[in-house]
Amino acid sequence: MNEFLFFVSIIINFLGILLSYKFFKKTGLFVWVAISTIIANIEVTKCIDLFGLSLTLGNVAYSTTFLATDILSEIYNGKEARKAINIDLLSMIVFTILIQIDLMFIPNTEDLVNESMKTIFSLMPRICIGSLISYYISNTIDTYIYEFIKKKKPSDKFLWLRNNGSTMISQLIDSILFTTISFLGIYSFKTLFNLILVTYLAKFIIAILDTPFIYISKKIYKSFNK
Repeated sequence: MNEFLFFVSIIINFLGILLSYKFFKKTGLFVWVAISTIIANIEVTKCIDLFGLSLTLGNVAYSTTFLATDILSEIYNGKEARKAINIDLLSMIVFTILIQIDLMFIPNTEDLVNESMKTIFSLMPRICIGSLISYYISNTIDTYIYEFIKKKKPSDKFLWLRNNGSTMISQLIDSILFTTISFLGIYSFKTLFNLILVTYLAKFIIAILDTPFIYISKKIYKSFNK
């Protein structure tokens, strides 16, 4: 069941990016990056088994931010991609602050969700710090690698290389930074290593599967100018 849901989640997320771009153009990608990262930071608190391996949720939603910034780099430029990264940083900071204030409110006797919120969001500051650091570093590196490859191989024939090459390198950096910052001291070193390995493998698969969608995004862009 988990494996089936994993691929369903991938399709829904990628279609979400395309629809955001189709109806709202560049603004839709900016919004998608912010929303998907907030969703990923909530999902990452849940551990699951996938293909017999343990990993946290959130990898699919989070990985789509790299596709979104790759689309921005490909169709517009690296500056626009980094603008999306900065918007995302602001959204995560505001989200984390507001959630922590929410947890300080004293619930009344009829409340049903306060303890559940504490369980989910008590880890949020550390997770968000890990996410902020790893996201900013890895996604920024992704945009520069993408620009570098595009200058060397500007043809659409090498679009797959720009997309996969930049994402696979930056996702490895992201997996190491985020897992270490967020979960060091919470899980054993063996579990941390497994999380890094499995998380990267999941992101590696997602990076390969997102390739057709960046080609579709270019077709959508061309339709704007007809």
